[in-house]
Amino acid sequence: MKGVLLVNLGSPDSTDPKDVKRYLGEFLMDERVIDVPYWFRSFLVKGIVLNTRPKKSAAAYQKIWWKEGSPLIVLSERLQDKVQAKTELPVALAMRYGNPSIKSGLQELHDKGVTEVLLIPLYPQFAMATTETILVLAEELRKEFFPNMKITDVPAFYNKPEYISALSNSIKDYLSDKEYDHILFSYHGVPERHIRKSDITKSHCKIDGSCCNTPSPAHEFCYRHQCLQTTKNVIEALDLNEENVSTSFQSRLGVDPWLQPYTDRTIVKKAEKDGIKKLAIVTPAFVSDCLETLEEIAMEGKEEFLEAGGEEFHTVPCINDNDEWVAVLSKWIKEFSDS
Repeated sequence: MKGVLLVNLGSPDSTDPKDVKRYLGEFLMDERVIDVPYWFRSFLVKGIVLNTRPKKSAAAYQKIWWKEGSPLIVLSERLQDKVQAKTELPVALAMRYGNPSIKSGLQELHDKGVTEVLLIPLYPQFAMATTETILVLAEELRKEFFPNMKITDVPAFYNKPEYISALSNSIKDYLSDKEYDHILFSYHGVPERHIRKSDITKSHCKIDGSCCNTPSPAHEFCYRHQCLQTTKNVIEALDLNEENVSTSFQSRLGVDPWLQPYTDRTIVKKAEKDGIKKLAIVTPAFVSDCLETLEEIAMEGKEEFLEAGGEEFHTVPCINDNDEWVAVLSKWIKEFSDS
């Protein structure tokens, strides 16, 4: 019997600093998120970050928390329900960090008699700290607890026409009655070393402005290339003027170099130096709206833009449980079901 497991990032169970601390501890202790030796990661996370950041993060979560709970969890559950209504295969939901766990998702499917799982990481672009850590953990859990289960995963779908269509149409629909001078595509940032570590050629990725535009097998796992290509795909799909579109990266952590340009600085620059008065921001690294889109962009980003002289700031919602996106996932599941 076949089944489906949708996997998103995750969220604290509540806005209580204790729950936020527990969530951050699981997230930041992942060796694919902070990829330094364990002793240093433990010192950094347990000795410093978890003693300083939980209260601040809890306050940020409180700003965006819904009555039903975490926006990311609620939106993921809505997506799961809509997808389940489109297929006869059982569809479970899991989070890489927090609840429901990947183990519980696999257990739910196992209890229903599922022996073949289509694992769908809800990330359009591949990255060590997102797709890879999900696949690695799922395989570890399979070997330990579900040895007779077979797992097939959906690879990065940033360049699949049906995904680009769903993303582009959602952007078009939202901005149809809005006025804007520029569209900024903001992707979650990663350390530059992650790009080099993911380079299967061990030589192509130089992050020099040209490597992402030069064909290479490395692009299969290059987050930077896939982000830039997502932007290009949407520009083409919506016939946008390239001069009115740019790409940036948000949510950096620590002092090591991360992918640039940085979103917060770009937002200010667009208003102060480029004279942009009406800015629209799209966040295509996220399938579901979450802290990074609802607070970091829609609240902090808007404040920064207006303070720098901007006048109108539009945050385009993620595709969430958009019907066209549901249809795309249902199509992939049908292909798996028929295989």
